[in-house]
Amino acid sequence: MANEMTSAPPDSVQCPVCFKDFESDTINGHLDVCLLSSVTDSSPSSAAEDSGPPVKKSRISAEAAPRSPGVNKPAVSSSSTASPSSSAVFSMFQANKNKLSLQSERTGLFSGKQTAVNKGIKRSLLDEAEPGQAVTEPVTATPDLSPRTLLSTNKPLAEMLRPNTLEEYFGQSKVVGEQTLLRSLLDSQEIPSLILWGPPGCGKTTLAHIIASTSKKKGTARFVTLSATSTSTNEVREVIKQAQNELRLCKRKTILFIDEIHRFNKSQQDTFLPHVECGTVTLIGATTENPSFQVNAALLSRCRVLVLEKLSVEAMGSILDRAVAALGIRVLEQDKANLKHQDQTDGQKPKIYIEQKALDTIAHLCDGDARAGLNGLQLAVQAQVSSARPLGHDGSSQEILVKEEHIKEGLQRSHILYDKAGEEHYNCISALHKSMRGSHENASLYWLGRMLEGGEDPLYVARRLVRFASEDVGLADPSALPQAVSAFQACHFIGMPECEVILAQCVVYLARAPKSVDIYKAYASVKACLRNHKGPLPSVPLHLRNASTKLMKQLGYAKGYKYNPAFCVPVEQNYLPDELQGINFFTWTPSDP
Repeated sequence: MANEMTSAPPDSVQCPVCFKDFESDTINGHLDVCLLSSVTDSSPSSAAEDSGPPVKKSRISAEAAPRSPGVNKPAVSSSSTASPSSSAVFSMFQANKNKLSLQSERTGLFSGKQTAVNKGIKRSLLDEAEPGQAVTEPVTATPDLSPRTLLSTNKPLAEMLRPNTLEEYFGQSKVVGEQTLLRSLLDSQEIPSLILWGPPGCGKTTLAHIIASTSKKKGTARFVTLSATSTSTNEVREVIKQAQNELRLCKRKTILFIDEIHRFNKSQQDTFLPHVECGTVTLIGATTENPSFQVNAALLSRCRVLVLEKLSVEAMGSILDRAVAALGIRVLEQDKANLKHQDQTDGQKPKIYIEQKALDTIAHLCDGDARAGLNGLQLAVQAQVSSARPLGHDGSSQEILVKEEHIKEGLQRSHILYDKAGEEHYNCISALHKSMRGSHENASLYWLGRMLEGGEDPLYVARRLVRFASEDVGLADPSALPQAVSAFQACHFIGMPECEVILAQCVVYLARAPKSVDIYKAYASVKACLRNHKGPLPSVPLHLRNASTKLMKQLGYAKGYKYNPAFCVPVEQNYLPDELQGINFFTWTPSDP
């Protein structure tokens, strides 16, 4: 081995730690000493000699021959006095220890004038990220929580209790439940590129962190988290460059999680296309907007879309029960004997109780948003703990009760999912239109309330009601159109919130009115007739033309026209071109010959 190393060409390679130049056959030994000395710089030199770097393993197997004392000995500064043994050689890029050899690493990594480690690349065996790097490794252990810690930390409860396993992940059994395709892929660490689409607080980011936690535990992939709200295209390109190096050097994949991916514009999203296509990165994007509108079609075709539903009340109850258990809060409806036993064992700890009705109130008011529910629980507990006073004479015992009114005070009202510029805007107006068409006045009022309480512009709703009055009511009730126009004008004069009752009156009127789509269908037939006509459109018959000049009269304009008021009986006269005689647009369809 020493002969092979001395015969290697003396190419200059820069050390990434001390930035000195060394020959390629001495850089590995120098890295072992340089990195070890930087780790144990604050410790005595004897301790550094006795123990190698923790967790790190040697590139050379135990059966390999030991190095010669003079080979690969770097010229280091006098401050680096620690010299590691041959069994404590530091490994920087060894991902598959059973397949990579020392010679293949040295010939593949340090050829030419280049740095030994690309700046910004995370080492395969290091637990710490490089300075300034966007890599965030999730915490796999649940923190030791207590109600008192909620007062001394600024971290939201939803973040502290974020699940790390699928067993703790509630409410999305259709997507990641047992016997599902994605569950088997996650268990086998064969993770495809995904787009997670769902409302806020349904578990999109949590699912990504579960994937990250599993990948970190098994060491199968590197996980990088970015947010489209604060990340530039250059940062994305740098992460992709790191992923290419990681795949080439360590044979380890990179999972790139992009939160709020819909915030990237079309050109920014195109940055991912070739790298997702060739497998350089596994992309996981999270969005609250419809990916059909907000994500490039080319990128969408390379990813699988997972639709996460709003959390049910039962799922929210399970999440809240887990939070209460983690915080050590007792539910009043539990077994009294258990509470008595806990009182004897807790000693001087404060006793915190919560009503079951309070937990049920959170589950119903948070509207399927786990983040809002957990943070609402945290707010209520914080308020009661901070205002609690000792009950005993010695001031050693406290009892705190979180009631339903405390929860309602923290959660003023239900969180209404509505976005005036997003998909929910179109979903609700479509539901309102179809409910009025079906003459269901209660459903019509409900969808109207969802829109107005969610912040919709009342004039937008009024304009849609004017359209509905002609499209769906039509001639069955000709007074519907004046009603809708009057409602629009009244909303324009008064504004919110007083105009809400005006819109409600118009909605109920239109829902109860008889329906007729004859006008709508007849005009649609006219448009179809014009589009399907072959050749030039027929000319206007001469007798229907207006003869405004003498020349036009001489050419036969208006000749033979019968002025209807001049006759006491209906006039027989052709009003259509000869090619369209006898057509009835109320019964005609484009499929007719």
